[in-house]
Amino acid sequence: MQVEKIDLRDTQSFSTFFLDYLDNKEELKKFHGLRPKMECFEEQISKKQFVDENRKVLCQVLEKQYSKINKSSVVSSNLASLKQSNAYTITTGHQLNIFTGPLYFIYKIATVVNACKALKKKYPAYNFVPVYWMASEDHDFDEISYFNLFGKKYEWKTDQKGAVGRFKTDGLKDMLESLPEKAELFERAYLENDNLANAVRYYVNELFSDEGVVVMDGDDAQLKALFAPVIKDELLTSTSNELVESTNSDLESAGYKPQIYAREINFFYLQDGSRERIIKDGKLYAIKNTSLQFSETEMLSELENHPERFSPNVVMRPLYQEVILPNLAYVGGPAEMIYWLQLPRVFEHYKTPFPILLPRNFALYINSGFIKKMRKFELTSIDMFREVEALKADYLAEHGENEMNLNGEVDDLKEVYDLLIEKAETVDASLKGFIAAEHAKAAKGLDNIAKRLKKSEEQKHETALNQITALKDKLFPGGGLQERHDNFLNFYLNNPNFVKEILESLDAFDLRMHVIKQA
Repeated sequence: MQVEKIDLRDTQSFSTFFLDYLDNKEELKKFHGLRPKMECFEEQISKKQFVDENRKVLCQVLEKQYSKINKSSVVSSNLASLKQSNAYTITTGHQLNIFTGPLYFIYKIATVVNACKALKKKYPAYNFVPVYWMASEDHDFDEISYFNLFGKKYEWKTDQKGAVGRFKTDGLKDMLESLPEKAELFERAYLENDNLANAVRYYVNELFSDEGVVVMDGDDAQLKALFAPVIKDELLTSTSNELVESTNSDLESAGYKPQIYAREINFFYLQDGSRERIIKDGKLYAIKNTSLQFSETEMLSELENHPERFSPNVVMRPLYQEVILPNLAYVGGPAEMIYWLQLPRVFEHYKTPFPILLPRNFALYINSGFIKKMRKFELTSIDMFREVEALKADYLAEHGENEMNLNGEVDDLKEVYDLLIEKAETVDASLKGFIAAEHAKAAKGLDNIAKRLKKSEEQKHETALNQITALKDKLFPGGGLQERHDNFLNFYLNNPNFVKEILESLDAFDLRMHVIKQA
C-alpha cells in the first residue's frame, strides 16, 4: 500500500471550528485539556488516578459481557491487564449502525488500536488497551437503520422502540438475503445473537480481536451504580445545564457555534422498549410521553434500587465513560471533538480528569482500478479533492483544440467601448448610457460564443469528461467524503485483507488525510 498525506485544510471538507482545534488556536485552549500528542500522555497518566473499586467492577462487568464470546489471546491478555493499576484505555465510541454503517467506523477503531501500539513503544511501563464503546442506549434508530453498498441504500424497517442495543435482530434476515453477495460475518452476527448490542460486539470482535480491541457496553446496572452519585446530583441540582450553558456562551463570544445544548436534567429513564427524558415538573419528576411520575424520595429510591434505568444523554455520557474507565484519550470525529469541547466545566465540577481529545484518522481509499484512471488523466491525490467542474476545465484547457477562454477579447471589447464613451463625453454626454448598453449586449454575445465553444469542445471530449466525472463520483459519492458514505463491505467483500491494510496504513498521531492507494 502507498499512503500519501494531505493537510485537512486542503481537502475543503472540515469546519473552521474543528480545524482551529487542530491548530491549537488561543481562543479554544481553555475548552480542552492536553494536546493530542504522544509526549502529553505521561502527564495525562499522572492526572488519571483511577479508583480501585471502579477498576474491580469494570473487570467484573467485562468478564460477564465476554462470557459467550470466543476471545483471542490478545483480548484475554488485555482484559487481564485491566485489573492492574498500570493499565489504561484509549477509547472510541459509535452508534450501532447496521453492518457497521459508514466507513469511518473502521477508521475510528483502527485509530485506537494504532494509538495504543504507539504509546506502548513510547511508555513501555504501562499497558494501553483499545476500547470500542457501543452506544447501545441510543434511541435514534433512523441514524443507524441503513448503509450504502455498491451504490445502493439498504434500510432496516422495524417497529421496535427504545435503546437500540436491546433491539432483536431477527428482522435483519431478509436484508442479509437481499445483499448482492454473501456476508458470512454479518450472517453469524445477526442470526446467532439475540440483540443488536451482542451482534455488534460479535462482529467487532471478529474484525479486531487480533488487535486486542475490547468492546464495552455501558448499559449495565453495576456500572451505572458507580455513576449513581453524579446521577443523584444531576437530579437534585441540575448543575450540568448551567455549566454547559456558560461554556456555550463563552464559545459563542469567541466566534464558535456550539454543537449540543444541555437540558435541566440530562438523563433519560430507560426501560425495555422505551427511553424517555426525565423532566422536573414542580416537586415531581415526570417521564416524558408516559404517565410515570415520581416524588423526589421515589426518584432517589428508584436510582438506588435500579441505577440501570438512568441513561445519560450526550452531555453526561462522556463523563460516565470517564468515571468507569481508566481512560486517557477519546478518539472521535470532528462533530464529537466539538461537543467534548463544551464539557470541561462539567468534568471539573465532578472532579474527573478531562481526557485528551484525539481526532480519528481520516482516509480516502483508492483501489488499483481507480489509480489507473487517475494516471490516465494525470490527476494527483490533491486534485481529487477539487470540484469536478474544475477538473474538467483543466482537462479541456490541456487537451482542447480551440482556445475557449475569451478573456483577452473581453478586455479588448471593453477598451473599445471605453474609447467610445470618452468620445461621447466630448460630443454628446447623453450617448454614454446608449454606449454602455451596447457594450453589455456585445459582452453577452462574447459570453454566448465562449459557451458554444466550450460546449463544442466538451462534445469532442465527452467520453473523457464523463470518465473524470464518474471517477470523482465513485471516490466522493454524493459529493462528500468516501468515508462518510460508503460501507466497508464495498472493499472487504473483494479484499478480506482490507482491515489489515487500513491498520498498516494509518498513523494515529498524524492528523492529516491519509490517501491509501492499493498496489
